[in-house]
Amino acid sequence: MSIMPIHQRMAELWTIQTCRKLTELESQEMSNCMILNAKYCWEMAHLENQSILASMTSDVTWQHEVCLNIDRLTS
Repeated sequence: MSIMPIHQRMAELWTIQTCRKLTELESQEMSNCMILNAKYCWEMAHLENQSILASMTSDVTWQHEVCLNIDRLTS
């Protein structure tokens, strides 16, 4: 899994803010990155929980479907 563009940009903006105050546009961009990051994290947690449930119920078809969704989300 490679780094997602939103995570790379969020790191860039965080680094910039250690040297100077972010511009209004940069602050909005940071906020947008953080919103997208939260959505990504919640979706990944949801899929991981589904994967655990599929495994616990021995539902191989569901497990494969969830794994495909995880692959789509991370690539």
